Order: sequence, then C-alpha cells, then structure tokens
Amino acid sequence: MASLNVGNLGEFLREQRRSAQLSLRQLADAAGVSNPYLSQIERGLRKPSAEILQQLAKALRISAETLYVQAGILDERDREETEVRSVILADPSINERQKQVLLQIYESFRKENGLQTASDDAPEPSDAGADVATPSN
Repeated sequence: MASLNVGNLGEFLREQRRSAQLSLRQLADAAGVSNPYLSQIERGLRKPSAEILQQLAKALRISAETLYVQAGILDERDREETEVRSVILADPSINERQKQVLLQIYESFRKENGLQTASDDAPEPSDAGADVATPSN
C-alpha cells in the first residue's frame, strides 16, 4: 500500500510541476536533486524523505505540508493547523507579540472545541460552577 501512496505523491508532484510550467530538469535543479531521482519519484518508484519534499515544495512554491499529506507523513488535520500557524507567523503586518497572542487564542479555541466534541453530553465547567458560586437566599 505504501507504493500506492508514493504513486499518488508522484502524480501530484508531476501535476504541480506542469502547473508551474517547469520541466523535470528545471525542477530537479531548483530542488537540488538529480533528474533520474525526481523522475523515479514522479513514477512512484522512490519515496522521498521529508527534507527532499521540503526542497521540492520550495521549488514549486507550495507548502511542504501539502506534500507531507500527499506522502502520508502528515495527517490532513495536522496540515491545516500547521498552515494556520504558518500564515500567522508569516504575516508582516503584525508584530511578534501579536502573533504569539493570536496563536494562543487559536490553540485555546482548538482545545475548547476538542473538549466539546469529546464530551457533548457533559455539562460545561462554567455551568457547573455557577450553581455553587451563586448565593441562595
């Protein structure tokens, strides 16, 4: 089954290369790999390392995470989280403190939603504590 994933990766790489209007030789040169090696990857005969995938992604101007998902290295949900983080960190219009605050808020929302998904029927902590904290007359 691993070769099937590698084949899908190869097809995806070929499509991306053609979309970028690059020849096999041009992409190989830009990524720092040999022509035969890139050809073998595209034909599904070789499984590249994460480092090679990163070099190919950079040369194709796509996210490395996208290639990691295609190669089966990274789960789709992990890729989405990584991409959100990358976009926030790459934004030149906000400063480092603001980036960190945004990342903390994002992470708190993810945790909050993860807890709600895991226990839909359980009362929220704020509801349970409200009865205890409210003085009765």
